Amino acid sequence: MNVVKPKSHHLDDKTERMLTIFAERRFQRTRANQRLRLALSWWVIRTKLLSRLKRMLDVTVAVIMIILTSPIMLITALLIKLESPGPVIFKQVRVGKDGEHFYCYKFRSMYVDAEQRLRELQAKNEADGPVFKMKRDPRVTRVGRVIRKLSIDELPQLFNVLKGEMSLVGPRPALPSEVAKYTYEQIGRLHAIPGITGLQQVSGRSDLDFKRWVELDLQYIAEQSIWKDIEILLRTIPAVLLGRGAY
Repeated sequence: MNVVKPKSHHLDDKTERMLTIFAERRFQRTRANQRLRLALSWWVIRTKLLSRLKRMLDVTVAVIMIILTSPIMLITALLIKLESPGPVIFKQVRVGKDGEHFYCYKFRSMYVDAEQRLRELQAKNEADGPVFKMKRDPRVTRVGRVIRKLSIDELPQLFNVLKGEMSLVGPRPALPSEVAKYTYEQIGRLHAIPGITGLQQVSGRSDLDFKRWVELDLQYIAEQSIWKDIEILLRTIPAVLLGRGAY
């Protein structure tokens, strides 16, 4: 019985070169995928670690600040109550990270009809962009002018920090009506937890135009770290004492 032997297949040089190139590229793609997975894993770990460290810093400093400033807050509450009728604490809906709404707390620095009088003052707005700023706002009380100058009106936001709605450092929380007018670039401000202070606060506050304000917020979001937060917190102290751009 004759056995038929299988024919041996010989690849030409061109085909062998193509197979070699394909095998090498496949190997390189596998290594590239591994590097990508490692990079993504490190980014996730770094982001979670940064978030937890930031939260620890927020809670620790907020608790210390509440204890240290409690006499100032009590005196402020008393003076507000004595000067004009209305609640001591003013709470207002603001927009937080990723568009979440929350009540932001402040010591009331205006008369109770301030919101109703805003429309008649819009023509005197001294700020550009979707925000309203006026150096000699007639809605502000005498006590309000002092506590705004020294940023005492924002001390109740330490409780927003404890609730996790705000951070010590971050972009200032905007009104929903302001966010509704944001451009695509300005929406980027909402990619971080809003803060009591930030790069804008230590770089001129209300003296800055809105475009520069947004640029500083986006710069903070891109560069944020624990050391950056600590640096901004330390720079906030002289900024508050000098009161530049606060009104």
